[in-house]
Amino acid sequence: MIAVRRLRVGVVLVVATLALAGLSGCSAQDQTAAAGTKGAPAGAPDWSAVARALGREGKLQDGGVYRVGFARSDLTVRSRGVVIKPAFALGSYVAFAQTGSDSATVMGDLVLTEDELNAVISRLQRGHVDVTAVHKHLYQQRPPVWWTHVHAEGDPVAIATTVRAALQLTGTPLGQPPASTPHPIDLDTAQLDAILQAHGTADAGVWKYTFPRADTIREHGMALPAALGFTTALNFQPTGGGRAAINGDFVMTADEVQPVIAALREHDIGIVELHQHGLREEPRLFYMHFWANADAPQLARGLAAAVEHTNVKR
Repeated sequence: MIAVRRLRVGVVLVVATLALAGLSGCSAQDQTAAAGTKGAPAGAPDWSAVARALGREGKLQDGGVYRVGFARSDLTVRSRGVVIKPAFALGSYVAFAQTGSDSATVMGDLVLTEDELNAVISRLQRGHVDVTAVHKHLYQQRPPVWWTHVHAEGDPVAIATTVRAALQLTGTPLGQPPASTPHPIDLDTAQLDAILQAHGTADAGVWKYTFPRADTIREHGMALPAALGFTTALNFQPTGGGRAAINGDFVMTADEVQPVIAALREHDIGIVELHQHGLREEPRLFYMHFWANADAPQLARGLAAAVEHTNVKR
């Protein structure tokens, strides 16, 4: 009997050890998914139904946000003589954060031509998806393009279905995108990283930086993850000879707006738009789009000076 008991104990220990080994071997993405969205009920959100409704899979971001992008690769857009890469300024997206067992807060930005704009707005409204901002990100773009911010709360699949129906009224490529291929970045990216004190990432020929807000953003009293859209985005598109076009947007509180403008103008970086993206967030946030096409390190120093005036995470 003693031998049998020892055998049983040994089996239990082996099973427990294997279980722990399996848990410790989970990927970072699996662990992020298991953690779920901050503030959401325990358990991993299952976004597969949202992906099916949109016809495209997304990626998990910090805070459990599920983000799905739709690059406007169908458009050839020029701004001040530069052909704009889709990854530089022509990326539509919607981002989902779980707020209940069967509900989510959804925010996004749709890149639309003038001919598409109002038909899309009408279709979004029929599905109870709000339009919270319509504006420009670029100077003198041809053809004319409008960036349209959206917001919705409720059943994430119903919201995704409405967004998909709206995108079907546009030339936006739908379905799964083709496999991405590496694009060389003709810039000294290590130097740019050092100037901005951050690690950039390559995306289809564009070098990108993202700085999430460090403060807590709330709506209706609920804390929202920064990955829903509360981030400063700085994009560099190489234009040859160590030069780059820069575009993106700063997210700022009211007190940060004027210092950021001053820092950008001191470095000859142009202001394109100053506006809001949402309607009810607290604290109130403002977004500013910018443009320049010059020596990339020089522009990075101007952007770094502006970032210093904002409360963001490095």
